[in-house]
Amino acid sequence: MVVSDLKNNTKISLAAGIPGRIRYKVKPLYKNSLFAKRLSNYLRNIDGVYKADTNIYSKSLLVIYDTKKISYSALEKKLYYFLNNYKKLSYENSKKTKRFISVSEDMSSTKPLSTNEFVKTKNILSKQWYESSINKLNPHYKALTIKTENVKNIKDKWHLMSSQQITDILNTDIKNGLSSKQAATILQQIGFNEFEKKQKKSLISMFLEQFDGFIIKLLLGASAVSAFLGQIGDAATIIVIVVVEAILGVWQNYKAEKSIEALKEYSASTSKVMRDGNLQKIPSKKLVPGDIIKLESGDIVPADCRLIESCELNVDEASLTGESEPVSKSHKVNYTSPVPLADRKNMVYMGTTVVKGTGMAVVVQTGSNTEMGTIAKMINNSKTELTPLQKDLERLAKFITWGCLGICCGIMVSGIIGGQPLFHMLRTGVSLAIGAIPEGLTTILTISLAFGVQRMAKRKAIIKKLPSVESLSCVDVICTDKTGTLTTGEMTVTDIYTLNKRFKITNERSSTNGKFMYNNTIIQPSKIKPLNKLLTISTLCNNASYNKKDDSTTEILGTPTEKALLSTVLKSDIKIEDFDCYTRVKEITFDSEIKKMTVVCTDELGKHTVNMKGAPDVVLSKCTKIFDGDNVRNLTQKDIDKLNESIDEMASRALRVIGFAYKDMAHYVDDDSVIESDLIFVGLAGIIDPPRPLVDTAIKKCKKAGVKVVMITGDHKKTAEAIGKEINLLDKGDIILTGQELDKLSDEELSKIINKVSIFARTSPHQKLRIVKALKQKGHIVAMTGDGVNDAPAIKESDVGIAMGQNGTNVTRESSSMILADDNFITIVSAIEEGRGISNNVKKFMRYVLSGNIGEVLAIFVASLMGLPTPLIASQILMVNLITEGIPALSLGVDPPDEDIMNDKPRDANKSIFDRGLSNKILARGFMMGVSTLLAYTTTYLLTGNLMRARTLAYANLVSCQMFHVFDCRTAPLAKNNYVLPSVAISSALLLATIYIPGLRGFFGTSPLNLVDWSFILFMSSYIGRLDYIKEQAAQLVKQKKTTSSPPAISY
Repeated sequence: MVVSDLKNNTKISLAAGIPGRIRYKVKPLYKNSLFAKRLSNYLRNIDGVYKADTNIYSKSLLVIYDTKKISYSALEKKLYYFLNNYKKLSYENSKKTKRFISVSEDMSSTKPLSTNEFVKTKNILSKQWYESSINKLNPHYKALTIKTENVKNIKDKWHLMSSQQITDILNTDIKNGLSSKQAATILQQIGFNEFEKKQKKSLISMFLEQFDGFIIKLLLGASAVSAFLGQIGDAATIIVIVVVEAILGVWQNYKAEKSIEALKEYSASTSKVMRDGNLQKIPSKKLVPGDIIKLESGDIVPADCRLIESCELNVDEASLTGESEPVSKSHKVNYTSPVPLADRKNMVYMGTTVVKGTGMAVVVQTGSNTEMGTIAKMINNSKTELTPLQKDLERLAKFITWGCLGICCGIMVSGIIGGQPLFHMLRTGVSLAIGAIPEGLTTILTISLAFGVQRMAKRKAIIKKLPSVESLSCVDVICTDKTGTLTTGEMTVTDIYTLNKRFKITNERSSTNGKFMYNNTIIQPSKIKPLNKLLTISTLCNNASYNKKDDSTTEILGTPTEKALLSTVLKSDIKIEDFDCYTRVKEITFDSEIKKMTVVCTDELGKHTVNMKGAPDVVLSKCTKIFDGDNVRNLTQKDIDKLNESIDEMASRALRVIGFAYKDMAHYVDDDSVIESDLIFVGLAGIIDPPRPLVDTAIKKCKKAGVKVVMITGDHKKTAEAIGKEINLLDKGDIILTGQELDKLSDEELSKIINKVSIFARTSPHQKLRIVKALKQKGHIVAMTGDGVNDAPAIKESDVGIAMGQNGTNVTRESSSMILADDNFITIVSAIEEGRGISNNVKKFMRYVLSGNIGEVLAIFVASLMGLPTPLIASQILMVNLITEGIPALSLGVDPPDEDIMNDKPRDANKSIFDRGLSNKILARGFMMGVSTLLAYTTTYLLTGNLMRARTLAYANLVSCQMFHVFDCRTAPLAKNNYVLPSVAISSALLLATIYIPGLRGFFGTSPLNLVDWSFILFMSSYIGRLDYIKEQAAQLVKQKKTTSSPPAISY
C-alpha cells in the first residue's frame, strides 16, 4: 500500500492505493467539469502516468502510473502543486501564454512565455524559411519531399526499417525531435498535413450540366419553335418542366459530393510533438515527416508513424483495416519482409484511435501521402457512372430525337410537294414533336422512384441517389463486409467448456439477453459450480463497466473481449451486484507479450483471491490443479490433452479461446511470481462475433435469385472461413483468397478466378477497390457494403454503394447511394426485392406512357399525309402527356413487388429495359390507339366539317383508351394498390372539365360531345385499352370448351 503525504490537505484525501494505482477524493471536483478536465489533462501529460480519470459527482480521482518512471511522492508533489496553483495556472494559460508546458519540467521553476515573447516566437515559426538550404537536408529525405514517385516507393517500406534507420533518413533526433527551423523548411516543401481538396463545382455549372440530356435538349428545341410560331403558352409550359427537372438534379448532386470533407472527422486537431527538445502542442496540420510525437489513450493518430517507444499500446484500426479488435502495437517488432497493412505492429496510421497505453513515434508520412490520404485520392478519382436505367433513357431520347427529325422532314417534304403552307407545316412539326416527346416521363419516373424510396425506408434501407433504386434490380453480386453486417458486430461468448461439460450461450435481442444451455436444456449457471466460478473470474478479472439506461437497455464499456465476458455474466442468473464486496488489491495488466491478466481481490472478510484469464496455454502453464466440477485435484497430462482437444476444436470454428484460473491466498504476498503460481484451472470460453439471425436464410434467398454474395473482410482467413461456412456462403469449389495472395495475381489471372472467389480475407482499401473493378470488368452489377473509411473508395466505385447507418462513418455515408439504418445484411436483400419491384413498375408506366405517345404521333403523322389539319393541338397533347395520362402512370409506379419476384434472375444491365416483349406491347397498343384516334377524327371531320368537334373526339378517345389501358399494364390485384381507381377517376374528371367548362374549352380548343360521341369513344377505348384482358378471357374460354368437348375417359 502507499502512504499519503496529503493528510493535512483539506482539498484532497487518499481513498485507496497500491503502487501504480491510486484513488483520491478531491473536493474541488464536485460538479466542476472545467476543473476536472484541466486536472485530468495535467496529470495525463506527466511522463509515466497512463490514466487519470475523474468523477465530478463522487469527487473521485483515479491515477494509474508507472512506478519505474515516476515515484508516488513525486506524483503527489505535482498534484499538490496543481491544487495550490490552479487559479494562477489557469490565469497564466489564458492571459499570458499559449505555450504547452512539458510536465517533465520542474513545475515550480517553469516560467511561461510573456505575451511579447509568444508573438515573436509565433512570427518566427510562420516565416518562410529559406536560410537553411534544402540541399543541406539528407538526400534521401529531399527525394521523399520533392519526388512523388519516390514517396510511393518508400511508403510501404517504413515498417521494414529500424527506428534508427528512419530517423537517419528523415534527419531527425529521437530525443529532441526536429528544430523549428527544420520543421518550417520541410513544411514549406511538402505542405500541410491535410488532404488535397477537390475543386468544387459552382451551383451554376451544376445547373447547366442538367441540360446535357437528349430529352431535355429536344424539349428546349420544341419550346423555341413554339415560341417562334407564337404559341407562348405551350413554350412556357415546356420551359417550366425543364427548369423543375434541372433544379431537382442540382439538389441531388449538391447533396452527394461531400466525401472528402467528411474525412476531416478523422483528423486530430492538435498533437503533442517534440520540437527543439521540448514537448509542445501544435496544430496537427503542421506536422511534418521527422516529427517525434507522443501518443496516449484516447488520441487520434495524426499521421502515419513508426513507433520508437511503446507501453501496452493498443490501437483501434477498424476504420482503416476493418479489424474488429484493437491491435497491440510495439516498437520492438522488426520485419525482414513486407507484411500487409493490418499486420504491421510497429506502425500507427492517421485516423486510427489509441485505446490503451502510451507511445512515442516518428512521423513518416503526412497529408495525401498517408494511407488515409490515399483513400481520399481514390474517392476523388472515382467516376460516377450512369445507371442502367439512365442509359436506357439516353437511348430512348436519342431514338425519339432522330425519329422526330426523320418524320418531321418527311412531313415537310410531302407538305411542300402537296402545296401546303410552310407555316402550317411548321406547326404540324411542333405538334408532332410535342406528341413524340414524353414530357411527363422524367417527372413520373422521379416521383415513382421517390415512392420506392419511401417503401425502402420503412424496411430500413435509406436511398440517397434515386437512379440507384432501379439499379438494385440488376445487382448480381453483393460484396459485403463481415463485421457488423453479416455478423452482429459485437464479440460474444458462445461456448464455455469445463473439464466434463460444454455449455452454449444464446443471444437474444441485445448483448445482455440470452440463455445458458446444456444438452439443449436451459440451465441456471449459479447452480453449476465450475460455471459459477468461471463467471466469477470473468467479473473480477475484468476492467469493463456497464450502465443501465432509461430505456431499460444496458451499455457496456471496455475492450471487445472484456465486454463479451461481462455481457455473459449479465445474461446469467448471477447478480453482479454481489461482487461489490470485493476490493481489487493488485492488477497485473494484460500485455500482448505475456497474454494474460491477473488480479488479486479481497472480500469483506479480508480473504485474498487470485483470478487469472488469458491465452489457454499461458494460463495452463501457471496451474497445478484443476476444478473438475466436484473437487479440486491435481492437474494431469490427460486433463491437459483433453483441454487441448477442446481448444483446437474451438479454434477450428474461429473462436477466440480464453482460459480461466484462480486460487485462494491464506497470506497475501506482493510478489508476481508467487501470485501467479499453483493456480487452479477452471475452464475455457470461446468468443466470436456471431452471425446475425436469419443471415443464412437471406443468403439462400440471394442464391435463388441469382445474386452471388462475396465476403470482403480485414479479418483472418480462418475466421472468415468459419463464418462463411456457418452462414452457408461457401459452395463446393468456391475459393478463399487473402490480400497477400491477391497482390500476387495479375489483372488477367484475377479475372479468370474472380467468379469462383466467395471470400477475400485480410484485404486493404486499394484491394477492395481492385476487387470491385475486376467484378465490373466481368460484366457484373456490383453492390458494395462497408462502414469504415477503408471501404469508401470501393463503395463509390461500385454500381450500388451501401453504407452502414449505425456504425458507418460520414465518409462511407457520403460516398454511398444507399444506407442501411439497421446495418443488417437482410435489409440489402429486402432492398433488392424492392428494387426489382420498382424496375417492373418502371416497365409498366413506360409501356403505358409510350403507347400513348406512339398513338399521338401516328394520328398526327397520317393526318398530315392525308392533307388534313393536325388532329391534336399542342395544348391538348401537353394535357394528355402531363395530367390525364400522367396521374394514372404515377399509380402504376407504386405497385407492390410480386410475391415471387425473388425467384427470377437479375435484370441484365447490358440489355435495354425495352426488351422485345415490352417493345412489341408498346408498338402494338400505340398503333391501335393511333388508328382509333385517327378514325374518330377523320370520320367526324369529313362528315361534319367541324374541326373543333373532330379534335375533341380524337382527344377524348386517346385519353379514354389510356384510362382502360392502365388496368392492362398491371399484374397485382387492385386490392394491393389503392391509387389506381382514384387516379383514373381524377383523370376522367379533368378530361370532362376541359370539354364542358367554358373557360377551359377555349384554352384547349374543345367543344361539348353528345351521347353518340361518347358511345363510340367508350366502345373503341374499352376494347383497345383492355385488349390483354380480352385475350386472356378468350383463351380461357377456348381452353374450357376443349375440356368439356373431349370424350369421357373409358373405364374397365
